[in-house]
Amino acid sequence: MSEFIKKSFKKKDDLISFSINDNETKKVTEFYKATPFPNYKNDDNKQTILDKGNRNILAKNFKKFIGYQKNVLEVGCGTGQLSIYFSLGTNNKIVAFDPTIESLNLAKNFAKKNEITNIEFVNADIFDDVLVENYFDFVWCNGVLHHTKNPYKAFEIVSKSLKDNGYILVGLYNKIGRIRTIIRKYISKLFGIKFLEMFDPTLKNLKISEEERKSWIKDQYFHPIENLHTLDEVLTWFKKNNIEYINSIPSCDFESSHDYENLFSKKSKGSFYSRIINQFSMIFNRLGSDGGLFIVIGKKNIKTNF
Repeated sequence: MSEFIKKSFKKKDDLISFSINDNETKKVTEFYKATPFPNYKNDDNKQTILDKGNRNILAKNFKKFIGYQKNVLEVGCGTGQLSIYFSLGTNNKIVAFDPTIESLNLAKNFAKKNEITNIEFVNADIFDDVLVENYFDFVWCNGVLHHTKNPYKAFEIVSKSLKDNGYILVGLYNKIGRIRTIIRKYISKLFGIKFLEMFDPTLKNLKISEEERKSWIKDQYFHPIENLHTLDEVLTWFKKNNIEYINSIPSCDFESSHDYENLFSKKSKGSFYSRIINQFSMIFNRLGSDGGLFIVIGKKNIKTNF
């Protein structure tokens, strides 16, 4: 099943592993080594992971659209809970890719304990370009690239691994939509973590454990690498890499709504002004209150030679 790797590698205890040598990537691995995100609970099993995934409307509809007998890559899988969710009840081949070996070991041990066999774990730096080209039918890369030293370069490498007519989902922090989080971050430096606990909607409204609270605060407010992006920037990435825009959250035009059921239906790119206004609207809705993450979905076009 390791035909998706193009470089020689070590494999130990069902984990494909490469050396992590880049100093910026090491900062990220050290960060998640100390605080795996999200971590597993002692009573987690196949059903609890399935239930958790089904509560995530984006992941649920992505899995539904994938179908069966597909090759699926999750870049920056962390502790692998979504990758495992995508594998459950299907005959798809899932590849869970992350630079932090401690996080992957949690995922690998859970998969082994629960006899999940249609998933492979890869410990590598995305910038080492270890994946073969034109292999995956679907790529999920949500909340990851903005934590790399060069998000566009990482996207370029990932997009090469996508098959013609394959789909890619990218989630990034929005330059406008993340303003509320940035403000909370700077005020917390003056008034302390207690401020975050009072005004961060996730901490305020959700019933989560103390460990989950600490992980959320660290991931949202103290990550060593954070980049911010816009819809137009990602549209440029798509164009450079022969990827057709399909849909986004927020939408690019004024007519489309956040229709999670039809995320993979082709929508209009709208205009520069509609995209700017919709990104500003993130400040005042849940997208902005929950961290300012925006989603863009694309489909790789078939290359033609003239």
